[in-house]
Amino acid sequence: MPLEPLVGHTDQRRQLAAAYRSKRLPQVLLVTGPAGVGKQRFALWLAQLVLCERPGLEPCGECRSCRLVRSLSHADVHWFVPILRPKASDPDKQIEETAESLAGVMEERRGSGVWSAPDGMAIHSMASVRLLQRRAALTSVEGGARVFIIGDADRLVPQEANPEAANALLKLLEEPPGGTLFVLTTLDPRRVLPTIRSRAVPVRLGRLGGADVQSFLSRHPEVDAGTAVSSGSIGEAMAAGEALGEAYRAAQVLLEAVLAGPGPALERALRQPTFAARGEFAAMLDALADTLGEAARGTLGQPVRRTVPEALLRHRTPAPLLRAMERVAEAREAAWGNVNPQLLLAVLSDELAEVL
Repeated sequence: MPLEPLVGHTDQRRQLAAAYRSKRLPQVLLVTGPAGVGKQRFALWLAQLVLCERPGLEPCGECRSCRLVRSLSHADVHWFVPILRPKASDPDKQIEETAESLAGVMEERRGSGVWSAPDGMAIHSMASVRLLQRRAALTSVEGGARVFIIGDADRLVPQEANPEAANALLKLLEEPPGGTLFVLTTLDPRRVLPTIRSRAVPVRLGRLGGADVQSFLSRHPEVDAGTAVSSGSIGEAMAAGEALGEAYRAAQVLLEAVLAGPGPALERALRQPTFAARGEFAAMLDALADTLGEAARGTLGQPVRRTVPEALLRHRTPAPLLRAMERVAEAREAAWGNVNPQLLLAVLSDELAEVL
């Protein structure tokens, strides 16, 4: 099944198409924006644009290259997404296992045409980085440009990297081979390694407008229309009631416990399973950061697109909420280490209580 057409982001598409026509399109882009607004689909649209045989203001959508990209079958489009850590111990075997896992993910996406957020334990391991380096060293199969998409680039795990491999990745982004385009995506640019962020040109995607959402809903009546319209996020609406929805509910419970005082906050921390420092716990921390960000928008008089505790909206400035987001980001990074999630959540609750 071909991918769904890209919805919205007209201004960004127009600007990048103009840059491509004038040969000013940067080779490394960092696409950021809220969950579910189509960042990786936007990256695939860019792949169509640079590979299209009849490019204009938009990819033609009809030529062989455009059809291959939409079916996730173009030999010169390499889409890297977070996957579970390889089980093999030999580095070469790890790369083979990673390539097989990525091929399996792409096969699933060919069948559905849509996708959801990655598993909370999925990462870009060093095996993924080495596979990326190998493919970047090859020549184009079709004789044109090559496109490398790194979805959820914040899930690159730096503590695994030996200096040689990490430096090779940075060198690749600093001096990308001719005829290549690297598109990294993430919710928040601050989650990406600063050294990588400094080598990329940012592209910010906002939430989708009502007309764009309705266009998608007309083809997918099964999607939660209320969530889609209110959040401006198709991906979020598709995940409503699933893991993402559960993560946001858990974040809401934690914030309410923090605001209620030390007793409820500690009780919530002790209910956290000790074995889930990643997975569901990491997803809850991501949802927590996004909820605080929505509350910060509310203090600036902007519409709040999700339920947030009323007490958070009483702040006169977003400063306390931004400090709280920094504490969550630190906890999110610590969650990748060998830490006790109960202890981590107890410490985070205390820190949030201090700033909120």
